[in-house]
Amino acid sequence: MKLIQRIGYYLGGFSLGLILLAFFLNGKKTSCAYGPEARVLKNINTKTLVYSNELKNILIHKHIDSATISDALLKGDVDFSESDSRKKPCGIYAIDSYIKDKEVVLIVENCDSIATLKNIEW
Repeated sequence: MKLIQRIGYYLGGFSLGLILLAFFLNGKKTSCAYGPEARVLKNINTKTLVYSNELKNILIHKHIDSATISDALLKGDVDFSESDSRKKPCGIYAIDSYIKDKEVVLIVENCDSIATLKNIEW
């Protein structure tokens, strides 16, 4: 078998596989969260977010709503050097993000069933 025929068979099978994958995965909520940062952010965003009492007053004073906080958590970067992920029973993560074009650090305590936003550092 010639090289050009092998390449043709390979490309034919590869394109057929892509079409089948597109057909089966169309409309499904699939994601590829393989990195540690992506897994932590996905884990925090799937849980119920609770605000500490001190933080509620700060958010009201600064006119920040929960949608803005959720967006900042979704688009943020986890700073593992500032985080204490091995703390028992709940890990504490520092997430660098932006709120109203200002850089902030969100301190989140990630437990089994809930995630608590402890502090926002401007």
